[in-house]
Amino acid sequence: MASTNFIDYVKILCRSGKGGRGSMHLHRAKYNPKGGPDGGDGGRGGNVYLRANRNYWTLLHLRYDRHIFAGNGGNGGKDNAHGADGEDRYIEVPCGTVAYDAETGKYLCDVTRHGETVILLQGGRGGLGNWQFRSATNQTPRYAQPGEPMQEKTIVLELKMLADVGLVGFPNAGKSTLVSAVSAARPKIANYPFTTLEPSVGVVPYRGGRSFVIADIPGIIEGAAEGRGLGLRFLRHIERNAVLLFLIPADSDDIAESYRILLHELEKYNPAMLQKRRVLAVSKSDLIDYELEEMLRPGLPDSVPTIFISAVTGKGIDRLKDLLWEAMEQGGAHALELQNEDIVHRDREAALLHSDFAEWDDAEEQDVEEDEEELEEYDLETLEE
Repeated sequence: MASTNFIDYVKILCRSGKGGRGSMHLHRAKYNPKGGPDGGDGGRGGNVYLRANRNYWTLLHLRYDRHIFAGNGGNGGKDNAHGADGEDRYIEVPCGTVAYDAETGKYLCDVTRHGETVILLQGGRGGLGNWQFRSATNQTPRYAQPGEPMQEKTIVLELKMLADVGLVGFPNAGKSTLVSAVSAARPKIANYPFTTLEPSVGVVPYRGGRSFVIADIPGIIEGAAEGRGLGLRFLRHIERNAVLLFLIPADSDDIAESYRILLHELEKYNPAMLQKRRVLAVSKSDLIDYELEEMLRPGLPDSVPTIFISAVTGKGIDRLKDLLWEAMEQGGAHALELQNEDIVHRDREAALLHSDFAEWDDAEEQDVEEDEEELEEYDLETLEE
């Protein structure tokens, strides 16, 4: 089986319904042998919609249901009977899902609020029956319109998590430990790099019954914007965050240089991300004493608020929450209300979309092959018994 249920990238085939054809019918009755045209119009084809649903947190349900077909419109009938409209199809996705055209990489739409519905493909209009073409000079039209054809498109859906604060840091910088310390989330924690292989989200309680959402993504390494490591695949999850929290351990060789490298990777991925509010937290400060901490302070960046924290001992955690809350208020509120078109509404390169999907598809094929090998071993053991 698949190693994780967190699926943030799927490619599906969508097809709207074709319109029904209009009827070419002439009314005939016992006492009205020349009743004239009475052919009805065809029904419209079904539309394909994208709808946000807060009850979903991943695109897993679409991983094995990649064909979304709407219903065709019914044909018109006699006695001016209108054809039935085709059945609409709604694609339920988590809030924060973005749709792209798989062939061109063009941005199509995104949904961020629960219940927000956007049409992806328009169904074909139904054809007009011959009743619509009657006139004083053409009292018996013997023709009707066919319905409009369907539309078909391959769509790529990407989930960009909605959170107020996004964690940015190198592998093994203490991001997962911080999330587990300030929220009820329990991401995997271990003493080796790339412990986090999928994003995790936690709700951080704050004063006065308030709270904010923090998102942790796999660690970023130098060259992530060019595809190294896991950063390129998951950097999109911090595009919607209102505040970026940079986490650098206190035992780093050069904290300022590490911060510059992380900032450079974000700039290469999307320059608009540099417009976000930023906070720098020096983690694992329990490993150094007060004198060494004071020696490190002059070398920290001046352009960003900085704080020394320790998720293990709780040092600086409350002050960190205050800094994050102040940054959110200065940045103009909540991530759910973030309307930065430079970040959200941008096209993707089709080659990158296909390469990402190919990488995911190879992983899925590997899972299938492993399952088949397990079944073969099981069958052999059963025969031997």
